[in-house]
Amino acid sequence: MADEKKKTTKKADAAKASAEKDTARKAAAKDPASKAKKAQPAKKATRKKTSAKDAAKKTAPKKEPAKPTTPIVVRASSKYVRVAPRKARLVADQIRGLHIDRARALLQFSPRGAAQDIGKLIESAAANAENNHDLVADEMRVAEITVDEGPTLRRFRPRALGRATRINKRTSHIAVALSPEGEL
Repeated sequence: MADEKKKTTKKADAAKASAEKDTARKAAAKDPASKAKKAQPAKKATRKKTSAKDAAKKTAPKKEPAKPTTPIVVRASSKYVRVAPRKARLVADQIRGLHIDRARALLQFSPRGAAQDIGKLIESAAANAENNHDLVADEMRVAEITVDEGPTLRRFRPRALGRATRINKRTSHIAVALSPEGEL
């Protein structure tokens, strides 16, 4: 007897679920705004009774939060630059967050060798901003600059008594990201 009740309630639950799907499809066909949204599968019918307030909450349309617009970021990178990453990071730390004009001036008069390579990279990123994204290069700011370690070239130098010592010629991967002045 109990098995028969279970079978009939399962059938009734399945019938309710299919009826809910049909009503959802009919409502979607009538409402053009809901056509843009994908049809969500109907939830299984539960035996819990809902109050009038709960029913009103479920039928009220939910407002989707406005998606924040991502700021435009212009990138440029240079790989296998023949400068030690430790030395290049000293220069990169000085220009991080600066306006592009101030960064250019600082790099132009910096005595460090890595400043020339980073200066060329910033000029490349500024050209990317003008040509690819239709932005004004002089209104950009250095949002990010990272210096990662590249492969090390290992060379050997002869020393006294027939020995040899290793010389590590380190390389760097430098990446710059520029963003418009107001956003950082």
